Amino acid sequence: MSQLEDMQMFACVMEMGSFTAAADSLGLSKQLVSRRVAALEERLGVRLLNRSTRRLSATALGQAYLERVQRILQEVAEAEQLIVTQRSSPRGALRLSAPVSFGIQHLSPLLPGFLLRYPEVSVELDLSDRTIDLLAEGFDMAVRIGALADSSLIASPLMPLGMVTCASPAYLAARGVPQTPAELAGHECVLYGHSAAVEWPFRLAGRLQQVAVKGRYRVNNGELVRDAAIAGLGIARLPTFIVEDALASGKLVAVLDAFQLPGNTAWAVYPQHRQASLLVRLLIDYLREALSAEGASVV
Repeated sequence: MSQLEDMQMFACVMEMGSFTAAADSLGLSKQLVSRRVAALEERLGVRLLNRSTRRLSATALGQAYLERVQRILQEVAEAEQLIVTQRSSPRGALRLSAPVSFGIQHLSPLLPGFLLRYPEVSVELDLSDRTIDLLAEGFDMAVRIGALADSSLIASPLMPLGMVTCASPAYLAARGVPQTPAELAGHECVLYGHSAAVEWPFRLAGRLQQVAVKGRYRVNNGELVRDAAIAGLGIARLPTFIVEDALASGKLVAVLDAFQLPGNTAWAVYPQHRQASLLVRLLIDYLREALSAEGASVV
């Protein structure tokens, strides 16, 4: 095997975190990948990996080597894509993950146009409100909303998302309208996600503060949170695009607007080894262009 292939194997092992996962990703045997990385270490005369039963980690020299290898592999990929782009129209397959509500509202009307623009490209879209592991599950890109956890993923903003705190008229008539975020402690809230503790951010006295909320109903889908709020189960905090129709019809009423609820951002995230991917770049550019044409202010 070539030196470049050994570099690719080493980079994949570091990205995936194990020889087994890297071998599955590369379509090779674990023994071959382990043997080639060991041969690479022998040729260089240094130890690149700290091996343990749980997870591999890079030595100091291994991390320095990895950073340079990633740049080399990126340049190689860009060189190949330059030739492919000049030779023919873009082609290939993309696996994309997105939250259910965002996918239905924004991606469903836009992705057909992307496929029509690039007839030799295929897209597999998976809608899920759980946070998927892009590397382990083989996705090229994902759309995520809100603050991003620190990771090795690269993030590119797609659009800002306004947030609204709201409840049904019946709930507010029975329980009262909260006048300050602190009063949420005496209210039932409909909670999004699976975290044991839930905090909602508000702007108080010019500063961002987190207010703890509680409730008996918790779900990991924004549209179900909205429906529960309409049914009178409590106060919800959701992106504007999910509740705008319910607000317009009077099924939900906004509360605490004076506290300048911070908005969120929809991000395109993708693994570092996909940063040179022509298809990922084309999709991000297309979505930003299309969302901007829709009237969404692309950040």
